[in-house]
Amino acid sequence: MKNTALALAVVTLSICFGLQVQKADNSSTSAEQTAMKINAGKSLAADDRGPVTADLNDSDEFFQNTVKTGPERDNSQRIEALLKRMTLEEKVGQMTQLAIGMIAKGQDQNIQIDPEKLDKAIVRYGVGSILNVADQAMTPDKWHDTIKQIQEAATKKTRLGIPVIYGIDSIHGANYVQGATLFPQEIGMAATWNPELMKRGSEVAAMETRAAGIPWSFSPVLDIGRNPLWPRFWETFGEDPYLAKVMGVAFVRGLEGSDVASQDRVASSLKHYMGYSFPLTGRDRTPAWIPENYLREYFLPTFAAAVKGGARTVMVNSGEINGVPGHVNHHLLTDILRDELGFKGFVVTDWEDIKKLVTIWRVAATEKEATRMAVMAGNDMSMVPLDYSFADHLIALVKEGAVPQSRIDEAVRRILRVKFELGLFEKPIPDPALKSRIGLPESREASLQAARESMTLLKNTNNLLPLPKDRKVLITGPTADSLISLNNGWSYVWQGSEESLYPKDRPTIRRAIEAKAGAANVTYVPGTKITRAPGSPSNSSPTDVEAEVDIPAAVRAASAADVVVICLGEGSYTETPGNITDLTLGEPQLKLAEALEATGKPVVLVLVEGRPRIINRIVDKAGAVLMAYNPGNEGGQAVADVLFGDINPSGKLPFTYPRTPNGLITYDHKAFETEETAFGNMAFKPQFEFGEGLSYTTFAFSDLRLSQKMLTGNADLSVSVTVTNSGRRAGKEVVQLYVSDLVASLSPPGKRLKRFAKIYLEPGQSRTLTFKLHKDDLSFIGANNKPVVEPGEFEVMIAGLKDRFVLN
Repeated sequence: MKNTALALAVVTLSICFGLQVQKADNSSTSAEQTAMKINAGKSLAADDRGPVTADLNDSDEFFQNTVKTGPERDNSQRIEALLKRMTLEEKVGQMTQLAIGMIAKGQDQNIQIDPEKLDKAIVRYGVGSILNVADQAMTPDKWHDTIKQIQEAATKKTRLGIPVIYGIDSIHGANYVQGATLFPQEIGMAATWNPELMKRGSEVAAMETRAAGIPWSFSPVLDIGRNPLWPRFWETFGEDPYLAKVMGVAFVRGLEGSDVASQDRVASSLKHYMGYSFPLTGRDRTPAWIPENYLREYFLPTFAAAVKGGARTVMVNSGEINGVPGHVNHHLLTDILRDELGFKGFVVTDWEDIKKLVTIWRVAATEKEATRMAVMAGNDMSMVPLDYSFADHLIALVKEGAVPQSRIDEAVRRILRVKFELGLFEKPIPDPALKSRIGLPESREASLQAARESMTLLKNTNNLLPLPKDRKVLITGPTADSLISLNNGWSYVWQGSEESLYPKDRPTIRRAIEAKAGAANVTYVPGTKITRAPGSPSNSSPTDVEAEVDIPAAVRAASAADVVVICLGEGSYTETPGNITDLTLGEPQLKLAEALEATGKPVVLVLVEGRPRIINRIVDKAGAVLMAYNPGNEGGQAVADVLFGDINPSGKLPFTYPRTPNGLITYDHKAFETEETAFGNMAFKPQFEFGEGLSYTTFAFSDLRLSQKMLTGNADLSVSVTVTNSGRRAGKEVVQLYVSDLVASLSPPGKRLKRFAKIYLEPGQSRTLTFKLHKDDLSFIGANNKPVVEPGEFEVMIAGLKDRFVLN
């Protein structure tokens, strides 16, 4: 794309004729009147936008500005001088990454550095990187003490004094640092459609991670979520590569900033390069079958954009594509990543994945041969991480001539480059003063804004929402009183399932509703529960055991309620422990919802889940449906704010919500895929569409205009549209621009997202937005695996408005 995008905002004071209006089901003015009652005493025009107030006028303008990198320090002379002094053993040590347990003793909060183990790893083997926790998040003081001991050993007890680079999974904040600020998981951040807010979130994550003394985060996840069964679906930005590309670049820029050596920045790691998220069965770390043109069309763009944005490291796909495990895929790791994309940083394996080439994938007979294959394919650092096998094997392979010395130098040069850029040689020891940056009030405010903006109102029949605060409310369901469900995996422990580690001053949905409506107006009956298996270890055990508690008690309590809020969804999980075979919501939850709907009381479903669980048995009788995703520790407050109208919802689905277990389809499907055809192929449609999300006000779209109807050469196409807040309440609206290639040499998708904006409008306010489409926005990856732009007719769509142009 060319850096010529221009966002033109024209404020007008009148509502135009011929408007295309988007509103809630069976809408009337009652929702607005209810909201006005709720907000009595405060102006409806009050700006409750949160700390990130800038409108996103044009996603392309944001992307082009954010993907730019600042000037780089030239450390080449220092790197080459150091490289010349290093022995083979010292070089291979730099390529070795071990888990913290290899240098420590004890578990959980009792972990302590073991001097003998530390000496073996750092002094004898010269290990270049340490990662992870001993199961649980640690306090900032514990982190500082741990990393100080590691760095003192590396810089004072080794011959060359090369500092260690410590890595951690800061997935939705510094989630392995006690007291840190946790944000919504990536799928919730995608629902905000607000990349500036994503950038702020990752800035906070970087600041708090670095404040703990850790300079490297294994994030963002840039896999595309196109199979909702996959247990890491919630770690993605959803199913669309364009939305994910923009959000992903925002994440990287927030982590790395313009100077990654700053004490509030960390190196990013793009994962899991690539195709990991699309296993055929939906089960984690199982085979994917992806033609290369499809891989390039849907899975490469996020990584390509982040590499362009200067990301320092890449983590490899733990699965396989077309029979080739990611860790031995030279074509992806070298031909595309290095030669085509120009990636300059280093590549790290995932957990034990060289060993798994022998034990799981069976492409190598011995670990020594697997080591050779992985290094020659393009892996620079091995997350071994529980023994010294990688170093021993690689030293032997070099001495035997099976791996050239030049390949070792290449890998170490890349690792040293990142260490120099992080400023580790100058400041290897954590600065104690930085600990005061962890958990700042302004960071929590940004997290609350993100949680609020992620809330996606999917149904609101007869404007059941927002609720008046004097209503009698029954709240029930397994996610109503759970911080675990609000956060999901990668929260204090790997599986997110240790309740004792969650903050005591953050309200669950239940507690937030009680505070909002008054405890006297709220009755809580759990109905069902989701727990961890009894006696199971929290770090490696998901929260996924469902059971009824007392559904009849919930039904009895409903008789005294004006409205029933049922909080459904999932517990916590990630990776292989989160595998499921059916997306259908758990039977105890469905029984609870059906029993309460049978009472005839108005029902609000709140979905707290990392992937879309099938709800077709209960959705039709529900008056309202609010999708909350995994909104983090501020999620309880955010849900209550939206339910009672203190916040106007603005989230939009970043994926297609399926209606049936086998009805898995993405929004950019081929046009014929959802139509009724012969031989019993009946029409079907999702439960909720990609990009869908309601508001407590209404927005109208008009005056869709194209700058020209005939494009030639490399000319850009300007597309403008007027958006009006036609309701009586201020709100934010996401403007989505889609393009359809009507005829192509490969059967085209029905539509593709090409631009979006998110703007705040007062009642009666209009704005005209202008987007520019470039020639490459009209391209697709052809059968020869190269981008192609074909002449023909294209259609532009924004909120039901359509127009066409011809490309010559």
